[in-house]
Amino acid sequence: MNPIQIYFMSKLKVGVLASGRGSNLQALIDAINKKEVDAQIAVVISNKGDAQALDRARKHGINAFFINPSDFEGRDAYERRLVEILDEHEVGLVVLAGYMLIVGKLVLEAYRNRIINIHPALIPCFPGLRAQKQALDFGVQYSGCTVHFVDESLDSGPIILQAVVPVFENDTEELLSKRILEEEHRILPKAVKLFSENRLKVDGRRVRLT
Repeated sequence: MNPIQIYFMSKLKVGVLASGRGSNLQALIDAINKKEVDAQIAVVISNKGDAQALDRARKHGINAFFINPSDFEGRDAYERRLVEILDEHEVGLVVLAGYMLIVGKLVLEAYRNRIINIHPALIPCFPGLRAQKQALDFGVQYSGCTVHFVDESLDSGPIILQAVVPVFENDTEELLSKRILEEEHRILPKAVKLFSENRLKVDGRRVRLT
């Protein structure tokens, strides 16, 4: 039996990688608790020991791990440990929720088309850090956020969902970020729901809903 099919025989187990406050993690926890998403967050892993995401996870009884990249000899060793933990928790989908490291080949190969990321811009525009500031500096009239599958390129994998927000004349990076974040909290759980229902099919650069 195809491994992907196995994941859909029971409730989807999600592994979340996060580096900061974990507000998108909280949005996903809330959606699951409200039964809007039929999934279980099995584990949260952070590369930062003081990440608030770890506290959020523990508050809700979710297994939480701080894995310090500096404790390993190179990226491969670090990522091998990530995969071990994800596998131990039978994770079927990996969600990057403010994870501030680039995902390397070991994780990509282990979870091909089963890693999604939320990015605060309408990709392919403004990849990388401080996407909201990039949008303001460029002078766009609209920005937003994107949930996409993760591939070898930075913030450019096949797009699952996007949400658009207007950019106002008096916007600051903080104001724009806040408005975009509200949309992130909406579309990330929706993307996990679609995945859990086996409704996402990657067809080259396109993600088709079934």
